[in-house]
Amino acid sequence: MKKPTKAIIAAAGFGTRFLPQTKAMPKEMLPLIDKPIIQYVVEELVEAGIKDIIIIGSANKRAIEDHFDTPNEELLANLRAGGAKKQPLIDIVQRLSEMANFVYIRQKGPYGNATPLTCASHLIMPGESVIYTFADDFIEASPSRFRQMIEASQQLDGAILSCKKITDDSEFDRYGVINGQQVKDGVIKMTNIVEKPGKANAPSDLASVSSYLLPGEFFGYLERARDDFDGRGEFTVQPIMQEMIDDGFDFYGVEITNGTYYDTGDKLEYIKTVVDFGLKHQKLGPALRQFLQSRINGENR
Repeated sequence: MKKPTKAIIAAAGFGTRFLPQTKAMPKEMLPLIDKPIIQYVVEELVEAGIKDIIIIGSANKRAIEDHFDTPNEELLANLRAGGAKKQPLIDIVQRLSEMANFVYIRQKGPYGNATPLTCASHLIMPGESVIYTFADDFIEASPSRFRQMIEASQQLDGAILSCKKITDDSEFDRYGVINGQQVKDGVIKMTNIVEKPGKANAPSDLASVSSYLLPGEFFGYLERARDDFDGRGEFTVQPIMQEMIDDGFDFYGVEITNGTYYDTGDKLEYIKTVVDFGLKHQKLGPALRQFLQSRINGENR
């Protein structure tokens, strides 16, 4: 497989679990300390060598475009008035628009995780591999998730699904679990994915989460699946991948090592993510840790 230089980010959801907060603000723009969630995903892609980032959004996602746009002159004038001490902030906001080539497309089509790919398919050249990921869940890892996925695709010459190792029995009822032949520890050559099998019926302990590295041939299968879709149920990626596997294409479930999976689309998990990032923050961490400990001990503010 060729190394990908393009990525597609699905960001068209309504964020209904976070209403009324998401009535006017995209859920992808919810903050983790001082950066929106989607920026962490973009930075990870850029660090892994991705040059073109295609964001599939909807009518209420203008804030995402504005965030990665050149900063307006009113903001820059305000920061410049603060003198040299504000220069680092100027550098930060100016770098946002220079991180990658951004393309924004409004999602059209049936509900399901394959639709964002159909919206962007005309931008993918024949034979060009691509990363497909989401803006509300991610894996923080070292090396980064996308570096690990790209390295695995080069070694295995196949498509890659990023995975986490299941550590709690309840997760067997929450995720799709990879089935197939174990190539080595943390790597399975897939025969299929078993959706939410429960622990007793789980074929492995690798759960598919967060992202895919897809070969260029995927888009031919995607187009045929779109033409054949009858409008019933969701239009999803998994049956298309299964058809490719059945036709002899190699797909691998790969555990992202030295990492932590975060699902910020869930209220409680979002709060946990904010706490985790706050505790790891160089300046805020010690004071936050002290505050949380005092609350656990029942102390008043």
